[in-house]
Amino acid sequence: MTPANRLGLDYEAEALRFGAPVCPMIDAHAHINGERAAQVYKRVSDLYGIERVYSQTQLVQADAVREVMGDRVSFVAIPEYMHEDRQWAHTVGFLENLDQWHARGARMVKFWGAPRLRDYVSTMGLAPEEIVPFDSAWKLRVAEKAKSLGMMLMVHCADPDTWFETMYSDSSKYGTKESQYESLERLLEKTGMPCMAAHMGGWPEDLDFLSGLLDRHPKLILDTSATKWMIRELSKHETGELVAFLDRYAGRILFGSDIVTSDEHLTATDPENPSFGNQLANSEHEAFELYASRYWALRTMYETSYRGESNIADPDLMMVDPDHFDALSAPALHGHALDAARLCVLYRDACVGTLDRWYRGDDPWAV
Repeated sequence: MTPANRLGLDYEAEALRFGAPVCPMIDAHAHINGERAAQVYKRVSDLYGIERVYSQTQLVQADAVREVMGDRVSFVAIPEYMHEDRQWAHTVGFLENLDQWHARGARMVKFWGAPRLRDYVSTMGLAPEEIVPFDSAWKLRVAEKAKSLGMMLMVHCADPDTWFETMYSDSSKYGTKESQYESLERLLEKTGMPCMAAHMGGWPEDLDFLSGLLDRHPKLILDTSATKWMIRELSKHETGELVAFLDRYAGRILFGSDIVTSDEHLTATDPENPSFGNQLANSEHEAFELYASRYWALRTMYETSYRGESNIADPDLMMVDPDHFDALSAPALHGHALDAARLCVLYRDACVGTLDRWYRGDDPWAV
């Protein structure tokens, strides 16, 4: 049993058992990095029917990833998270790099605004109000330049309810979950820019809240990325409830995985100095299982009537209830068995009608 394969599945055989999806799939949210890891990801994509991917790739790796993926990858502009000068990377550097991203075809810019950004900012020499709120001075400067380049927005707003129960329990520091959306809504109102809110808008636990957000902002779309989070929370919704939400906002909910690839996944862990990457995988085979596990879980939830535990370990369970769960525990996976028409809208048509059009220079939201 491993965190990416608790059920002992042969993910290549499972892909063949699934067969081709009802339509070629587009992954609207992934992070493809590393030339060798991109090759492993491409193999997984071929097996599970992923035709194209929108990727938040590190700028220094974008050309290598393009070499592997070709036209199957479209880039989303992100800060240089790994740069040694974090203040520069999230301020002046982000502004400067938008030109390079634009030259590589990026037409969407990512704003990361998770509550833990408040801790991260302490390493930058900046006050939280300068960069944390979505309508902070620096984010507005980046948004203004992005808009001038014909880019739309992408945001990571809130985090799971499980995190607000634990690591964000100090609301005097992190705010409430609902308060995370206040600056986002101000940003959308100030800029008038189209926006994709990652991870089901950051609140898959509360479809009613998302309905209000979508109703208030007609240029807002959501992606279904963050596989562990989506499996845990979307499995809890009754199928009728989820289907009603997908139908009401058909064309505005885009399939995504949040798969992160790295060449570090292909190397053995150094016990003396383990990196983040090879804590998740230590070989090409383990990297293949890590990436494939996400598509297996998502296709199982959307396409089948499976009832059982998830194939992927979910540490959030242990974080909330350490007496009853451990690091390899997993939530229930509830298959919703969506019909072919709904699957096509989720897997492909929603992205074709929004991101694909925007990246071609055609505004889907034009009045």
